[in-house]
Amino acid sequence: MKPNPLLLDTSGLLCVLDKSEARHSLASSLFHSPRSKVVHSYVLAELIPLCRSRGVPVELAVRFSLALISNPLVKVVWIDEAVHQAALLLIDSRRDKRYSLCDAVSFVLMRMYSIQEALTTDKHFEQEGFVRLLAE
Repeated sequence: MKPNPLLLDTSGLLCVLDKSEARHSLASSLFHSPRSKVVHSYVLAELIPLCRSRGVPVELAVRFSLALISNPLVKVVWIDEAVHQAALLLIDSRRDKRYSLCDAVSFVLMRMYSIQEALTTDKHFEQEGFVRLLAE
């Protein structure tokens, strides 16, 4: 039985890149597993500024992003208008939550692709009923 894909979130990718992150070892192990992975263009857009704000060299983040795009185990979903709108509607329906647009896009895609687990530290994934693999 083939395991479901793993969604790659911005915070999880930062843990992979930044060796000083407390969850680096676990994140790296999960990331380098042979399991298929899904990432979307909004996560890729968030990764560069997050790395800059955390002191990760931008050239490392750029090389890593380019490697993700060409990795055969990683499906990159380029967000279109329909998914963007679905994410906005999700945010509107969860006014008690503080979801980012990137979070909401992840949740929409996780439902579309039947993904249950995310390489993330973000508690919002649990609030939506998903498994965050990098909990404290």
